[in-house]
Amino acid sequence: MKEDRALATRKYLARIGLEALPAIVAQAGERAGRRFIEFFTANIRNRNTRIAYARAIANFFDYCDERGLRLSTIEPVAVAAYIENLAAVRSAPTVKQNLAAIRMLFDWLVVGQVVPFNPASAVRGPRHVVKRGKTPVLTADQARKLLDSIDTETVVGLRDRALIGVMVYSFARVGAVVAMRVEDYFQSGKRWQVRLHEKGGKRHEVPCHHNAEAYLDAYIEAAGIGRDKKSPLFRSVDRQRRLTDRPVHRIDVLRMIKRRARAAGLPESTCCHTFRATGITAYLENGGTIENAQAIAAHESPRTTKLYDHTSDEITLDEVERIAI
Repeated sequence: MKEDRALATRKYLARIGLEALPAIVAQAGERAGRRFIEFFTANIRNRNTRIAYARAIANFFDYCDERGLRLSTIEPVAVAAYIENLAAVRSAPTVKQNLAAIRMLFDWLVVGQVVPFNPASAVRGPRHVVKRGKTPVLTADQARKLLDSIDTETVVGLRDRALIGVMVYSFARVGAVVAMRVEDYFQSGKRWQVRLHEKGGKRHEVPCHHNAEAYLDAYIEAAGIGRDKKSPLFRSVDRQRRLTDRPVHRIDVLRMIKRRARAAGLPESTCCHTFRATGITAYLENGGTIENAQAIAAHESPRTTKLYDHTSDEITLDEVERIAI
């Protein structure tokens, strides 16, 4: 029985990128270890967040272990000192994420009666205000140049054009796009829609832009996957450049985008998220509203959508000439 539990523990830890329980947690006993694993497996649904939080917490516990602290003896001063040291070498958003991970874990441990109080609850992270996102954005002409530059004589080219098209015209995250199945492109009345499975398990449906519709129709017909409703929509390719029955990985999508952008003479900074920001910016430039852009992008707050709005980034010479000195 113990061997079975140990094997299960190793499997759970592997899922969050850890080889073993942090020493400080293991020393606190079986209950602490179980609660630690439950925090990631039952409390955090997003895989990327789970891995990032696990890494942040493991680094913090290593810091505490080096100073001879135990789980029950960690006090706010130790958390504050760690955050201050981290702020000297890492960016403010990274530090805030690390603090959030530590705070959330200790909340979970307090509820599970593993520790008496949360030592991170009173610790404040660095001030960080973002008014404009840093995601690189393409102009409408650049985006059109990229889409038109893709060789559509092959099924791989058709796939790549359709994938980029869905990201541009539905403001979709790459994670939601690569998770799509064939059935997630479907007809509703006279129009077609795309169904996106967003972060937090949210299911989001967006009317399909006529260009994205044309790209998807051409790709699905060439790939011959129209009847395989439960299978991946965007598929990986083998060494012979033939489509497999496996979904394309987001890292391969990034590599593809870098390669396509380079071939089209576009900025090296072009990435997966570029198309989300490009689509939102193009939409707003053509009279769209922040509220509707928020709905299309499935953002919780219009403030998040505004970070992708680059319509007012350029300062014209006429505005500068207003400085009449």
